[in-house]
Amino acid sequence: MSKQIVLNLGKGNLQQGFPTVVAQLWQADAPTPMQFTGGLPAAPELESFYQLWQQLYAALYASLSWRSQQVGEFEIEEEDVTHISQAEFEKLSQELQLSLNDWLNASAFLNIDRKLRTQLTPTDEIRLMITAQSDQVLKLPWCLWHFFTDYPQAEIALSPTEFTRSIKTVARNPKSKVKILAILGDGAKRPPSPADTLRVGAAYPQDLGDRQRINIETDRKLLQQLPNVELKFLVEPNRAQLTEQLWESGWDILFFAGHSSSQSKGQIQINQTESLTIDQLRYGLQKAIARGLKLAIFNSCDGLGLARDLADLHLPQVIVMREPVPDKVAQEFLKHFLATFSRGQSLYTAVREAREKLQSLEGDFPCATWLPVICQNPAEIPINWQELRGRRLGIQLPKPNTRQLPAVFISSLIITIIFVVLRGLGTIQPLEWQAFDLLMRSRPESDLDPRLLIVTITEEDIQSQGTEPRQGSLSDKHLNLLLTKLEQYQPQVIGLDIYRDFPVSSSQPELAKRMQKSDRLIAICKTTDVEQDPTGITPPPEIPVARLGFSDFVEDNDGVLRRHLLQISPELVSPCVTDKAFNVQLAFRYLKAQGISAEFTQAGLKLGNTTYERLKSPTLGYQSVDTNGFQLLLNYRSSPRNVAQQVTLNQIISGEINPSAFKDKIVLIGVTSASSGDYWSTPYGSGFAQRTPGVFLQAQMVSQLVSAALDKRPLLWALPQWGEFSWIWVWSLTGGLIAWCFHRNFYLIITLSISVGTLSGICFVLLVLGCYLPLISPILTLFVTSAQVAYIIKKFNRF
Repeated sequence: MSKQIVLNLGKGNLQQGFPTVVAQLWQADAPTPMQFTGGLPAAPELESFYQLWQQLYAALYASLSWRSQQVGEFEIEEEDVTHISQAEFEKLSQELQLSLNDWLNASAFLNIDRKLRTQLTPTDEIRLMITAQSDQVLKLPWCLWHFFTDYPQAEIALSPTEFTRSIKTVARNPKSKVKILAILGDGAKRPPSPADTLRVGAAYPQDLGDRQRINIETDRKLLQQLPNVELKFLVEPNRAQLTEQLWESGWDILFFAGHSSSQSKGQIQINQTESLTIDQLRYGLQKAIARGLKLAIFNSCDGLGLARDLADLHLPQVIVMREPVPDKVAQEFLKHFLATFSRGQSLYTAVREAREKLQSLEGDFPCATWLPVICQNPAEIPINWQELRGRRLGIQLPKPNTRQLPAVFISSLIITIIFVVLRGLGTIQPLEWQAFDLLMRSRPESDLDPRLLIVTITEEDIQSQGTEPRQGSLSDKHLNLLLTKLEQYQPQVIGLDIYRDFPVSSSQPELAKRMQKSDRLIAICKTTDVEQDPTGITPPPEIPVARLGFSDFVEDNDGVLRRHLLQISPELVSPCVTDKAFNVQLAFRYLKAQGISAEFTQAGLKLGNTTYERLKSPTLGYQSVDTNGFQLLLNYRSSPRNVAQQVTLNQIISGEINPSAFKDKIVLIGVTSASSGDYWSTPYGSGFAQRTPGVFLQAQMVSQLVSAALDKRPLLWALPQWGEFSWIWVWSLTGGLIAWCFHRNFYLIITLSISVGTLSGICFVLLVLGCYLPLISPILTLFVTSAQVAYIIKKFNRF
């Protein structure tokens, strides 16, 4: 987990001590910090140690450089320091480290140290920022504090006492590359000397007088090896050229290699004759920061003064060297830092890793690991390489708190149980039906079933019968003409979806005989319904029970036909005594002719070698319905009227239809006239103009059974209760995890929207494949759980 500590030493200095030290601990998932207070005593000996160390550091490096090539003399304040061995310098460095840690172990500071450690773990990525009004205390090598040994993923940064966020004035266009403005100062065009030289003037800590040639070409090559960058090199530019580039839009990183110094004002040597302070570049830097500049790297000497001046401009992050730095050390640090940072590690992790890798050079360059330091604006969020590439797209993911995971799991489970209970009570069922209808309508249309043909009795067909005596929509004479024609065309089976609860008239004995003897003809009757039709409708007297099928449909509470009733146990008083549906009789007879066995067994509906279970209640897929008899979900082949080829009564009687269109097919005869009243609501529409004649629905049901047996077209099925409970819980948990990961409303809304789209897509694809999964309940639990977890996290972070 990422954590940030701001250690404010406040007023004071090493001579007088720091009476009020305040430590603030910020966690990634908490909007406010924890705060601890303490103090630090006076440590004049620490200040003396550090001043002596600085002098000996300068003298030692002058000696080392002199052994290869004369680099000039350093100004040494202590007259006694005329020579020093490396062993003596290392001993002094150890004493400085001990003195620093003794000071930080003072009793007045222990309260802060202990309370911080109770909130931290060794695996935490920690940004520890030190701020103080005394510049001298900030120059101390804080990286030597034993705290950093105990927390291997912690790194130090120096911060100003006053800070604010930089103001962004220009919106950035999305790009995939990091834009780097690289300034290669004096020395860039010349080859390196044989010696390891310092990136500082000849007199330390004087001005930038007789400078030594340094190998800046190595810096250039390291930058050019970075992935996904857009580089602009300024080689020994003049002031006008540098200022012009700073005003260009879009820099992410500003890099400088060359000579620098931090006297009263930090300054950089941009060419052989010009050195500039931050004030002299103020307006250009302000514009660059406003346009998105996030990081400045000064791979040069003595950069704390530069960082101090840049802090006034509210630049988010600066990396500098706290003391004069040998050329070799600067190059090695840059190499390791860029490699680690560009691989995606955080800025702090990359700096610590690169700094610690300098230890391999300390045999020749003592205290090399002390030199690099981050200067951080605490009001800004530290960046990483991915954010530099993707931050313009708003990609910034907060790190979740694993301690909140149990609350996420428990909340998701409780909310799932609540919604499952509500579904069991039927509360959510209307919404589920609407979602099912929408998904059904969204499926691609299938081709017409080539095994079926529908003969429609239209209003025109009814009127064309003239004054012939008839009871209902079709006179005996025209029915006889129709059946005679159809018998000649040799269909496999004929289904008469017209109620005839009266005998054939005596004037049509041929029709009566045909109805009694034709093995192809299946007729309908209607069973009793206590609520809607307590009497039922009797079958044609001429049709034996073996060629009868009930015409009953089962509607849901909203009047929409989504289920397929195949078999019932008829009541003893029912005029319709058959146990099989009209469409089942047609499908079974057709399949028998194709050599496919079809029957009802104890296990379910058996079509060939496949057995299908009936719809049970309650199931999570279908709630609170009467599932008596054998029911399936109706898997519409297409929009209801487009199930099969259609011809009219008059077209057949007048001989307009090719006889081959009927051969070996299932022919259904039904009334489509609006006056018949045989119209039903379907998932494809429930308005008056969208209602579907019953004969088309019978055709859909016949096609469902025949296609399942012959084409392996799936019947709709639902998961068992435990399966759909798990399905709903998965999405409830998803909502909780989203709220756990994304604390900002913008990211939360975007991610939830993507999740809803994904969920809808999964439900749609599975419905096409034959599996009906609930959609509304997972969506509701997704949102409710995310809201609940977001609320819990907000409350959790207050404590």
